[in-house]
Amino acid sequence: MEQDKNANRCENCIVRQFNDLHALNRDELSEVSKAKVSKIIKKGDILFEEGEKLNGVFCIRDGVSKLSKLSSNGKDQIVKLATKGEVIGQSSVIADEKVNLSATALNDMQVCFIPKEKIVNPLKANPKFTLEVLKTVVSDLKDSNDTIINLSQKNVKQRIAQTLIYLKNNYGEDNEGYLSMSLSREDLSSVVGTATESCIRSVSAMKKEGYILISNKKTKILDVKKLERLIYDL
Repeated sequence: MEQDKNANRCENCIVRQFNDLHALNRDELSEVSKAKVSKIIKKGDILFEEGEKLNGVFCIRDGVSKLSKLSSNGKDQIVKLATKGEVIGQSSVIADEKVNLSATALNDMQVCFIPKEKIVNPLKANPKFTLEVLKTVVSDLKDSNDTIINLSQKNVKQRIAQTLIYLKNNYGEDNEGYLSMSLSREDLSSVVGTATESCIRSVSAMKKEGYILISNKKTKILDVKKLERLIYDL
């Protein structure tokens, strides 16, 4: 029991190596560890909604969350998939503003909720942590700009191909070669920024053209290089 308790302490958590928390000193980590609350989030459950005022951040220990924004036509646009090791809600908490995205679990998740003051206070006292947070903010801004460019410059099939390769590179494949992370057609269409019907037609065309194989709602990339050529129109 004591071993399990120690494993759950932030000082001993391997997940923090993948986010800004690795820059906290031991005392700061100890304070975070005492204050955090571990939670299980079921698939489809909402962590927070657009327009909500957050009083803390979520560090993902396991699972994947989609971060989405409600468009003017009432549809969700997925702007990012957040996975193990990422901290979500951080920018809004630091800026003391309402969150501009919603976060929903794509599968069962394990998260740690960290109160706002345990993130904001170290920003004032720990320059190393402040720098890491700034790097994350800049990286998120770059990702947003890349998304805008892709929506304007690539067609639907190219954007689907790019998303499938992203899923392969970031979440891997099962022992049969299918993508470990599956997206519904609705979520896939939201990621690539198109209507669900258009997404379904494009996926069917890519299947017929030998880019992918679909079985039991799972997707296998048949030829990565061929898919990459499609993205860059080679």
